Amino acid sequence: MTKAEIQLVRALADKRGRAEHGLFVAEGEKLVGEIAASALRIRKIFALEGLFTGAPVEIVSPKEMERLSLLKTPSKALALVELPRYDLGGVPPKEELVLALDEVQNPGNLGTIIRLADWFGIRRIVCSATTADCFAPKVVQATMGAILRVEVHYVDLPAFLARSAAAGVPVYGTFLEGDDLYRTELTGGGILLMGNEGRGVSAEAARSVTRKLFIPPYPADRRSSESLNVAMATGIVCAEFRRRK
Repeated sequence: MTKAEIQLVRALADKRGRAEHGLFVAEGEKLVGEIAASALRIRKIFALEGLFTGAPVEIVSPKEMERLSLLKTPSKALALVELPRYDLGGVPPKEELVLALDEVQNPGNLGTIIRLADWFGIRRIVCSATTADCFAPKVVQATMGAILRVEVHYVDLPAFLARSAAAGVPVYGTFLEGDDLYRTELTGGGILLMGNEGRGVSAEAARSVTRKLFIPPYPADRRSSESLNVAMATGIVCAEFRRRK
């Protein structure tokens, strides 16, 4: 293992470094194994002896892995993976369920949402440019492998939502003044828009929302928390859409 390789891994902790090198870091024996069996291309694997064999594997010692790892507790394997390139195309088909994220900035929240999308069979997430980078190390770890099966796109979100709504695609958003999620009519497909952790959905994105939804507390008249965590709210809304279908 060379000093240049250590510097490369360190550079990939930053979004600019990932963009410059076209790579991201994945850590953990299970995750690296999943990536090796997927369509993503691995540039190099650093692993403890006995885990992986053949090119492009480089066997390293536990001490060397400590120097490489971006985690607090070093894993047994680390891979340098080429960033995938996805084509979003035009507006989504009306029957497809798509998640849209407006400035979701917490890496843990984003990773959990990607994992939720995978669980509920949602294959595409469309994000604003200010949403956290899905290939940041913390996000990749939080997805638990779901990043391999869910396409994440970064776009001009208000423009994408406006085009979709104009084409007749339902755009749902979560708002405190919305209709009761469990009592309103839902379509099988459409776009589910989730907002920023503190500010919710931006005014620009909200202009294209065709149906505002609200997750009611129980019982409805009880004083409760001001709001739900965005990942938790995403899970509740996705579950209701899939239950209806």
